[in-house]
Amino acid sequence: MVLRFQGMKKSAEDPDPWQTDIHPGTVRRVLAYFRPHLRTVALFIAVAALEAFAVATTPLLLRELVDNGIVKNDRGVVISTACLTAGLAVLGAVLSLVSAYISGRIGQGVTHDLRVQALDHVRRQPLAFFTRTQTGVLVGRLHTELVMVQQQFTGLLMAATSAVMALVVLAELFYLSWLVGLITLALVPLFIVPWVHVGRQIQRRTRRQMDENAGLGGRLQERFNVQGAMLSKLFGRPDEEMAEFADRAKKIRTIGVNLSVWGRGAFVMMTLMASLATALVYGVGGGLVLAGAFQLGTLIALATLLQRLFGPITQLSGMQQIAQAIVVSFSRVFELLDLKPLIQESPDAVALAKDVPPDIEFERVTFRYPTADEVSLASLEHLRTDRERGEVTPDVLRDVSFHVRAGTLTALVGSSGAGKSTITHLVSRLYDANSGTVRVGGHDLRDLTFDSLREAVGVVSQDAYLFHDTIRENLLYARPTATEDELIEACKGAQIWDLIASLPSGLDTVSGDRGYRMSGGEKQRLSIARLLLKAPSIVVLDEATAHLDSESEAAVQRALKIALRSRTSLVIAHRLSTIREADQILVIDDGQVREHGTHEELLAADGLYADLYRTQFAKPAGNGAEPAGLGTGLGPDNALRPVPQVVREGER
Repeated sequence: MVLRFQGMKKSAEDPDPWQTDIHPGTVRRVLAYFRPHLRTVALFIAVAALEAFAVATTPLLLRELVDNGIVKNDRGVVISTACLTAGLAVLGAVLSLVSAYISGRIGQGVTHDLRVQALDHVRRQPLAFFTRTQTGVLVGRLHTELVMVQQQFTGLLMAATSAVMALVVLAELFYLSWLVGLITLALVPLFIVPWVHVGRQIQRRTRRQMDENAGLGGRLQERFNVQGAMLSKLFGRPDEEMAEFADRAKKIRTIGVNLSVWGRGAFVMMTLMASLATALVYGVGGGLVLAGAFQLGTLIALATLLQRLFGPITQLSGMQQIAQAIVVSFSRVFELLDLKPLIQESPDAVALAKDVPPDIEFERVTFRYPTADEVSLASLEHLRTDRERGEVTPDVLRDVSFHVRAGTLTALVGSSGAGKSTITHLVSRLYDANSGTVRVGGHDLRDLTFDSLREAVGVVSQDAYLFHDTIRENLLYARPTATEDELIEACKGAQIWDLIASLPSGLDTVSGDRGYRMSGGEKQRLSIARLLLKAPSIVVLDEATAHLDSESEAAVQRALKIALRSRTSLVIAHRLSTIREADQILVIDDGQVREHGTHEELLAADGLYADLYRTQFAKPAGNGAEPAGLGTGLGPDNALRPVPQVVREGER
């Protein structure tokens, strides 16, 4: 059986399509995270030094025991020296445990600081970052890889003890015999050059292994969430998918085997070094004993010291792979930290006034979605092609201007892809306009604090999202300080309380992954309850009833009647009947505001809105019928008119 070191040349089983070099300065950046822990590091070094001196003193005691005890037949020296050796062994064991505890504190502290910084940095990334990033890959980088670093960091720091031990033992070797010390020291450079090559191979494969693990984790997360599992069962190709999973697992296995070989190679070199040095010491030292240069006890002490020396060095060689993995993991997090958020809070940002419905104004706003290079990393998208990177997307909005008066409702209508949702995203500052100005309450959005804007804007989208948690916790996410009575009142306002009260666990019922245990209408009403609990001054409804049946839609609309009252509102709907009596209707077409006015004004203008209206609601000419669906329109109080239907709220 022939073992071949992969890496001398690339093979089909070990591709390397991504750049794996560690950027210069990575190690320096890693060391910077030790600064808050300098006192603990100093204590660790002191304990490690004491442990090294305790262990290194033992060979000197053995020399005393042999030369002045056994050879001279002095029982007292033998007993006292043996007891002192045992005491030093106990002290060394205690110091080893203490150093392990301290190194654990340091390692966990460093990875904790990096994890918190990375999570906070990702939290501030724009929405475009998350739309491009593969979730499983991102989670792997922020969590899985740092967990691995935490597990390995303690071992890496313990290697520092071995380094101190090696220095102390080497100094003692020179003290006992400068000739043996020189011979031992001369062997070390013979292994330095191979170590450098081994380290590079380990580093390259470690990064590759992390990429493959992240890719497999991302694919599994997509396939094994509720919606992914359903899609896979309905439309999937199980044989092909299993073949793909097996292929990815095979690549991970191959890289892992190569890592094991290269790691073992470092260990074998250390073992070989120790064996050669031991043979030389016994050969040279034995000759010196015979020549009378020193006594037998000194030879035994030298041999013992040699084991004390190459033991730590062997351990250090085994830690090389761990050190490389840690540097690679940190570099991958640094790559993420170096991606600056496109949307940032101004240093002199001001807070938006609370409890006062603000007006909204767009002034000549133009917007395009950012490119991949601006908001993402290729390694987080985990794509094997860079086809899209650098391509500039066309403008989604062009020279858009309009004004929404405070406390009024403005409806946005138009075909899919016209730019309606993009307008609401700009109001929420999920994106920033490329040119022009978006104002809320008379303030440029870029001059407002994130916290005040987040408190002011509440959104109900067509795809309501619930965490895999209880109904109570999902609602409290909007306002953690809400009381039980406030929770119940919000649920009643959202027309969902009767259902919750009928459940065995009530508010403590678990909603399931993405709220999948609830029906579409129930999730929408829970999202409206969350909105009511938040009590924002601006409400955005992004086709909140687009995919509901008539019964669920009627219940949701009754809930929205309360949600929209006395608030500045933007409503997106394909169903024109739901916005026919809005204070203002904006007709969005191809990224521009083509028409604006009330329902009657736009019908009288006989333009694009009238065409949309006739397309959706027109009846055969001459039957005198009311256009279908108008019974769910807006009333004069700017709230949705309820439809007198019985809603089976408990029906899933």
